[in-house]
Amino acid sequence: MIDLYTWPTPNGHKIHIMLEETGLAYNVIAIDINKGDQFDPAYLKISANNKMPAIIDPDGPDGEPYSLFESGAILMYLAEKTGQFMPEDTAACYQVIQWLMFQMGAIGPMFGQAHHFRQYAPDKIPYAVDRYTNEAGRLYGVLDHRMGEVEYLAGDYSIADMAVFPWTRSYERQGQSLEDFPNVKRWFEAINARPAVERALKVLADRRKPNFEKDEEARRNLFGAAQYQRR
Repeated sequence: MIDLYTWPTPNGHKIHIMLEETGLAYNVIAIDINKGDQFDPAYLKISANNKMPAIIDPDGPDGEPYSLFESGAILMYLAEKTGQFMPEDTAACYQVIQWLMFQMGAIGPMFGQAHHFRQYAPDKIPYAVDRYTNEAGRLYGVLDHRMGEVEYLAGDYSIADMAVFPWTRSYERQGQSLEDFPNVKRWFEAINARPAVERALKVLADRRKPNFEKDEEARRNLFGAAQYQRR
């Protein structure tokens, strides 16, 4: 059984979805990023960048326990392990990988900045809000164009869709409306209705978020001095 170190964030949900879609047995170990669990020395041995999710597969590539961090790498590992949601054909495989990298290099960082400056920054900085809101809108436009060509990002449903979908669930917080992106809306609704996705989104859902205006510990661990301390 795979040990999954996670929290109900977009990056955590990526792996929840993959595990539910593949049917792999997994054990959830909550990493409460609001309380600072990500800085525990034992966890840092698994996830060197003090981020979640991470996994330990007791049946790794050489039959030995194998740990892995970075959600994109975990998705690729689980796809290879199960032979699911990543085609073997080289051209088709790299269609999946390029859209997975699009999420890792663009969707995640830019949507994350939009979330931060629109929702969490103690001071509203108009330039930052406009910059990341506009960039989020541009990226939704890229997705919308792609979804006008294919049913899913790489043609067939794949780990690329699992990576992007969780980040689009907070479109309103990013200053966007799915009504402006009808092809994305069609794709979003199709994935949101998948039974495995419904199950995945329930993982630790009852522990989602504190009120950052009142929870100074969470703010310190996520955005303050604790986050930037060298370890």
